[in-house]
Amino acid sequence: MLRRLYHEQPESFAFTEANRAWAEAQISKYPEGRQASAIIPLLWRAQEQEGWLSRPAIEHVAEMLDLAYIRALEVATFYFMFQLQPVGSVAHVQVCGTTSCMICGAEELMQVCKDKISKHPHALSEDGRFSWEEVECLGSCSNAPMAQIGKDYYEDLTAERFAEILDEFAAGKVPVPGPQNGRYSAEAKGGPSCLTEYVEGRPEHNASVALAVELGDTIKRIDGTEVPLTAPWRRNDTTEAEVEASAAAAKSPRPSEDKPADETGIDKREAAETSPGTVKADATGNKPNAEVAPGEGTKPEALDAPRDGKADDLKKIKGVGPKLEKLLHSLGFYHYDQVANWTAAEVAWVDENLEGFKGRVSRDDWVSQARILAEGGETEFSKRAKY
Repeated sequence: MLRRLYHEQPESFAFTEANRAWAEAQISKYPEGRQASAIIPLLWRAQEQEGWLSRPAIEHVAEMLDLAYIRALEVATFYFMFQLQPVGSVAHVQVCGTTSCMICGAEELMQVCKDKISKHPHALSEDGRFSWEEVECLGSCSNAPMAQIGKDYYEDLTAERFAEILDEFAAGKVPVPGPQNGRYSAEAKGGPSCLTEYVEGRPEHNASVALAVELGDTIKRIDGTEVPLTAPWRRNDTTEAEVEASAAAAKSPRPSEDKPADETGIDKREAAETSPGTVKADATGNKPNAEVAPGEGTKPEALDAPRDGKADDLKKIKGVGPKLEKLLHSLGFYHYDQVANWTAAEVAWVDENLEGFKGRVSRDDWVSQARILAEGGETEFSKRAKY
């Protein structure tokens, strides 16, 4: 399929302040001279900001990465995930039209799109709020027919239910994604025939749907306000001076002998290893939580019961659901300030002892979130969290 840039282009493009900080952080993942590796995430962020990729946006990203415009244009026009013309301001609907979905009714779903959005794919609805297209296999064949709307899958669709979903989006609602015919996930339509003992007491939604419901942002575009912050591989309280120091250290040779380590020519400075069990520090002397060796953490101070008989709502911390909150209570953790004061070693201990949720503390940076909540503030997630 020939993919061309849209005939009407804006005069310019610029990342928002938050998105530019995010973009620069992504570039910092790669060594000097390899910035081009960040091309896809930066193009995606530009699309998230505007809804589609304009020529000025593509060229802006190319300039950030010191690339010739044609190189960025090659990437943008090659991958179908990049929209090269305006999409609906509310939602862009992608209907799977590959074999399984087609024989299960995808054509009927496309007819709904033609009736409710536009007669032609990629064209905006009259009010400019919706657009649609047919796409190749989205990998949910067992739940055919299906469509991706925003970031989530709506599966086991009928034309009637699909029309209702579009109406709900138009009314400002966010329908619960996942199977729409009562199925829990991808089991047989008649219900599971094995492992039936796990059906009773299971969560209301499967893991994918539960996360979507928790986030509540199926069609919300990434805008730079998300938690964790722009560079989750750095400490959230890293100062600008520390960032510059880390960048400078990354460009400098590591202190060691300037001799090849072996016949491959790899320099010993690059081949040096940290002895097992040690915690490696970055250029600023900080020791990231994620690098504390498993089993070497320290258990944080716990409480026998919540203070004054009332625990904080730990579910306001991104990554903590009802089940995990109950587990934290069983370990003696009830309050934001407890989590906010965990050291790197204590985070390592908790990460190792969250049965079934190992690594969750570091992954979602609970400590930084808890600090904000403990001080009476709100995170972007806590503003949306509803239980």
